[in-house]
Amino acid sequence: MSDFVKISRDDDIALVTIDNRPVNALSFHVRGPLMQALVSLRDDASVAAIIIACAGRTFIAGADITEFGKPVQQPDLRALIVTLESITKPTVAAIHGTALGGGLELALGCHFRVADAGAKLGLPEVKLGLLPGAGGTVRLPRLVGAVKALKMIVSGTPIGATEAHAAGLVDAVFEGDLATHAVNFAREIARKGGPFTPVRDRNAGETNLGAFDAEAADLARKARGLEAPLACAQAVRNAVTLTFDEALAAERALFVKLVASDQSRAQRHLFFAEREAAKIPAKGIVKRRIGRVGVIGAGTMGGGIAMAFANGGYPVTLLETSQEVLDRGLGTIEKNYAVSVSRGSLSEDAKRQRLAQFKGSTDYADLADCDLIVEAVFEDMAVKKEVFGKLDAIAKAGAILATNTSYLDINEIAASISRPQDMLGLHFFSPANVMKLLEIVRADKTAPDALATVVDMARRIGKVAVVVGVCHGFVGNRMLAARGSESEALLLEGATPGQIDKAFTDFGWPMGPFQMGDLAGLDIGWRNRKARGLTAAIADTLCEQGRFGQKTGRGFYLYEAGARAGVPDPEVETLIREKAAEKGIKPREIGAEEIIERTLYPLVNEGAKILEEKIAARASDIDVVWVNGYGFPIGKGGPMFWAGLEGAARIIDRLDHWHRQTGKEVFKPAPLLKRMAEIGSWETDATG
Repeated sequence: MSDFVKISRDDDIALVTIDNRPVNALSFHVRGPLMQALVSLRDDASVAAIIIACAGRTFIAGADITEFGKPVQQPDLRALIVTLESITKPTVAAIHGTALGGGLELALGCHFRVADAGAKLGLPEVKLGLLPGAGGTVRLPRLVGAVKALKMIVSGTPIGATEAHAAGLVDAVFEGDLATHAVNFAREIARKGGPFTPVRDRNAGETNLGAFDAEAADLARKARGLEAPLACAQAVRNAVTLTFDEALAAERALFVKLVASDQSRAQRHLFFAEREAAKIPAKGIVKRRIGRVGVIGAGTMGGGIAMAFANGGYPVTLLETSQEVLDRGLGTIEKNYAVSVSRGSLSEDAKRQRLAQFKGSTDYADLADCDLIVEAVFEDMAVKKEVFGKLDAIAKAGAILATNTSYLDINEIAASISRPQDMLGLHFFSPANVMKLLEIVRADKTAPDALATVVDMARRIGKVAVVVGVCHGFVGNRMLAARGSESEALLLEGATPGQIDKAFTDFGWPMGPFQMGDLAGLDIGWRNRKARGLTAAIADTLCEQGRFGQKTGRGFYLYEAGARAGVPDPEVETLIREKAAEKGIKPREIGAEEIIERTLYPLVNEGAKILEEKIAARASDIDVVWVNGYGFPIGKGGPMFWAGLEGAARIIDRLDHWHRQTGKEVFKPAPLLKRMAEIGSWETDATG
């Protein structure tokens, strides 16, 4: 019928195949011919059953989200599903790969669903700040029950074919040739005869609204100010308490409201931004092969990095200075995997397979067969140069050499070895086996094929990669320093750590700057300040007293008996007032708005400078760094997207105000910020 939708026949069984690769999105150019196919087959008396399948590696992985927020071209997905439900002969969705979002909603319009054993099914719209807009919140509860539907839709996490079958979402699971199995399934169903009940007219049983509301309340607490999870919960509840048509209309009203919201715009921006960040010019480049990875350092960071590679399927040689330290590091890795097994997120067999990937060593010569070697030793230039001097002598030709430095000049390290073209930065975030962000730092002489190779590698180990340039702190930590420049000043002027942290969590951050400092360890920043000749009166004093945060039970907060949540410490408040008195500062009331302006506006301003200097290629790259590495609220889309919503003119006005008040350079607006105000925009939206 078209290049995107084709009909084939196996006697009286019609197979409609969608071919809109790579993900078979339900774009307008698919929906039109699909509607024609369904209508023609519905009215064809020679057809006993209809199967909807997809070419390529996956079933329909969702709607075309570039169409969201634009005038809808008919037929839309809802019209397709209505047409499916008007067909009295059996309809079957044959699912392989992933059936996500609109893809699963289309499948819910069929009488039956069969799946390949490796298939995954889900409604992940919540991750775009939306809810399923074509009946997913109303039909899914009619198959799997309201509580199961609530968990699937509010989390957005897909489930496997076996679980879907057990829940009633899938009618059969097959190994092998899915098309043949689907045809046989459809023929047998048609032979048995109907009537065939659409999902909309089914009932999964009585719902305990008390249990449902308790589950919904728990999920709401985890939403942290995001609108979509709450709307999803309400829509699923409507499916239980309203008629089908009433619930469907209510779902649509919620969808229309969400799609126009700043939160959904922000989350859709991030969806595209992550994909843009991984794109680098690679035409004609032959990537290097990475077979084995070496990691130097088995401490917290090195061990986490090694786990990230092992989790991605790479064999790892882990190097330490002594057998004792190496054994301790390998023991910690084994304990971490054991915790995952105890939580049910990893099987015992998978744990054994991952541990088998590790080879421990105390001899640099054992790194000679590695294709990528990542250094994760102490953050000291002399120490790192010594390590890379040894690697230069033993690493094989073409091996990629990477440093995990958070701040140091990678060009300086690269200049100390004979192969600067093989050198780059891989800045992992702690814990490295968990945190998604990976800043890939391109040095001046990094070879294009080395860069392209590690970008591909990052995808394999499940990281969100952003390529950045060399400067102190790169993108993330450089901006973090700008954000933190006023933290002590706000304390000295009258704010408490708790007030500042609350302003941040109310804004949407998972934790405030002092909570984060205590979690990471105050000694890390202290060492960095000392290396740069900088001071922070309060934080430095706390460190001199041995108060490094959670690991010592005391930091800006007190942590009793290993507690993860701190409580205010009167000694810290006394210290703050003493330091303020020494500087002749009279405490005053400081509100949340001032806290946000004096911390987040400099963050945005530093981001503008980073763009001017071409340290980051795109404003959206900065957003990806801050959302995935530092906890910037997802619903605000990252600092640069949020700046676009705030308005550059307002930010400049307030920066000017605080510059006049304090004279600090951090409040001096960047030229790019001023240009943004003049033209009314910068590249703050990666949705295309």
